[in-house]
Amino acid sequence: MVNQEPDPIDEIDALRAQEYDLLAAVLGRAPAPDLLAALQGLDGDATALGHTPIGRAHAALGRAARDADPREVGRDYFSLFVGVGRGLIMPYASYYLTGFLNERPLARVRQDLAALGIERDPSSSEPEDHAATLLEVMANLASGRLPAAPGADHRFFERHLKPWIGRFFTDVAAQAATPFYRVVGELGEVFTTIETEAFAMEA
Repeated sequence: MVNQEPDPIDEIDALRAQEYDLLAAVLGRAPAPDLLAALQGLDGDATALGHTPIGRAHAALGRAARDADPREVGRDYFSLFVGVGRGLIMPYASYYLTGFLNERPLARVRQDLAALGIERDPSSSEPEDHAATLLEVMANLASGRLPAAPGADHRFFERHLKPWIGRFFTDVAAQAATPFYRVVGELGEVFTTIETEAFAMEA
């Protein structure tokens, strides 16, 4: 019996996973200098995507990273998502959908994560419905790093991101104090709109 190689990752899915990974990285914690340095290389205008909304958002993020002061970006992250008591924005599905933390949306996320074989990181104090966590799960589903049934990424997006993530990114773009996080919000808006439209075409 011949062992079958796993199916190669579709190029589009690989690009989607990279986008989810990027957004998860800059929402999960303030970007370290090495991440800012890596993002400085983004230049959407130099690629085939240059004249698309996502290409323009990439180019804008590259410019913002090149101009960024890591300390200012770190302060902006703290003000937006952490704060003294709470940040300007609460990056949780439960809060956006119910106005409160630790509500039914979190229970649904936990149920679906358990079905995917994902266990809570005991070292993390963040609820699992944090935007960065949900985006990271999407990256793992899109890339095939997390084995799952076909269409699992579509179902996860529809259940846990589509109902609120667009509003969240709009709020990030509107309330950020630095160009860096304004562009992060704009990139998130563009990318999740593309995902929503693409999944609607599959339905």
